[in-house]
Amino acid sequence: MTTGAPIPPSSTPGPTSRRPRRSRLLRFLPLGVAAWLVLEVWLLTVVAGAAGGFAVLLLLIGGFVLGSVVIKRAGRRAFRALSETLQQQQSGALPQGRANSEGNGLMMLGGLLLMLPGLVSDVLGLLLLVPPVQKAVGRYAERTFERKVREASGAFGSAFQQARIHRPDGKVVQGEVIREDRGNEGSHPPLTG
Repeated sequence: MTTGAPIPPSSTPGPTSRRPRRSRLLRFLPLGVAAWLVLEVWLLTVVAGAAGGFAVLLLLIGGFVLGSVVIKRAGRRAFRALSETLQQQQSGALPQGRANSEGNGLMMLGGLLLMLPGLVSDVLGLLLLVPPVQKAVGRYAERTFERKVREASGAFGSAFQQARIHRPDGKVVQGEVIREDRGNEGSHPPLTG
């Protein structure tokens, strides 16, 4: 015999109190980061065993210095392109396009990857500094971004449509209401202006 109070039915978890499922990316991201860190540490110990600890220290310092130089250069290029575009717009001339600023974001990302300690991040950072790889990654990122924007605008459009057909009293009107003016047949007189 139990002496506790009975549990009210509203506090028991039901099918409506489930949390939404996390996306696959968010579910496996911590595992991926942990595996990447373990791989970086393992590679650094392998290189330290083969070439010595001083060589690993020089590699890490060299990667940091090279990454900072790349980020500084890309930042200067981006700022120069921005100021040229602003000057062209102020003078009334049409901007020449993205030719001056193309790839600065990927160069900065490559520099950041070079600055992170580790060999895998250094290799990825160096790959992002190669112009054909930059163009391919840039095109892929642009296509992915445009697709996500289209999907999001479709989702927001349908959400707006659904919100529009809900009445304040909670009733949902399926379809569309079309009002025809029939003169004096309605309860309201026609509007005259």
